[in-house]
Amino acid sequence: MAQSGITESGPLLIGSSGDSLREAFGRALVGLAGRYPNFVVLDADIAGGTGTHHFRAAYPDRFFQFGIAEQNMMAVAGGMAAVGLVPFVTTFAVFCLRALEQARLSIAYAGRNVKIVASHPGLDVGPDGGSAQALEDLAAFRALPGMVVVSPADPLEMEQATEAVLNYKGPVYMRTGRSPARRILPPDYRFELGRGRILRDGPDVSIVACGVEVARALDAAEILAQDGIAARVVNLSTIKPVDTDLLERCARETGCLVTAEDHNVFGGLGSAVAEALAQTCPCPVEFVGIRDVFGESGEPEELAEKYGLMAPAIAVAAKKAMRRKRRGA
Repeated sequence: MAQSGITESGPLLIGSSGDSLREAFGRALVGLAGRYPNFVVLDADIAGGTGTHHFRAAYPDRFFQFGIAEQNMMAVAGGMAAVGLVPFVTTFAVFCLRALEQARLSIAYAGRNVKIVASHPGLDVGPDGGSAQALEDLAAFRALPGMVVVSPADPLEMEQATEAVLNYKGPVYMRTGRSPARRILPPDYRFELGRGRILRDGPDVSIVACGVEVARALDAAEILAQDGIAARVVNLSTIKPVDTDLLERCARETGCLVTAEDHNVFGGLGSAVAEALAQTCPCPVEFVGIRDVFGESGEPEELAEKYGLMAPAIAVAAKKAMRRKRRGA
């Protein structure tokens, strides 16, 4: 099979990378099913692309196929939650935007205990191109009252976050990911909803990241260390509610921040961080993300390089934040 996922018979939808976040999510569902008999999985004809094919094979009686009808799927999920089931609504992130009205009314407005889990977010979608790259989903779902928003960093956190959102009573939007995800968290790592984690400490600048950008933030810290700069790296996997206490601590102790996300710089992680610091400890903040444009087709790493999401770009932003700190700007 070619790296593009194309075989002689056509495109291969089932993820071939066992270490992707979507595959970790699918395996986590199977592992949790025996202990949590009241959750079900809803699919919009792309179980192979979301990792839920694992659950479909293991628990077919708890797997509901809706076809290409994401709006109906969201509305039905609200109804299922009303009678005590806990639905996991799964599709690509860009298709969640298609069903935003139903997520707003049938799930968020009604306060239903539904978990919306979206694969293929951001430029990580790669060759599928700009029409399939959801660069606005964090902003859209963060704006829904009562909606918790989560973007795990690696397969271990994805597994733990899946159980955490299952135990949380209320609506959740959670990103997974299409590409292979590097394992970056230690075996004793424990995910807590609403809490960030310092993965690397340093007094000069704080780099706050989520999702695929956390690994790149750690790489950026290595680049900065070569110039004698000690950067703190924070995994802020819960974007809403944001860990205001940790952010305030980072602002006070390092004096400047960089945010990094595979998402538009408007409305996502960076906005959440800036809003929190504006009310607690204002300081210079630089934003690494998509600069209010749509993406294009290409390999994920190539796109991340072109759009300024890789470690060198994060390191440049950190140095800029530090210059602003010294100037008092």
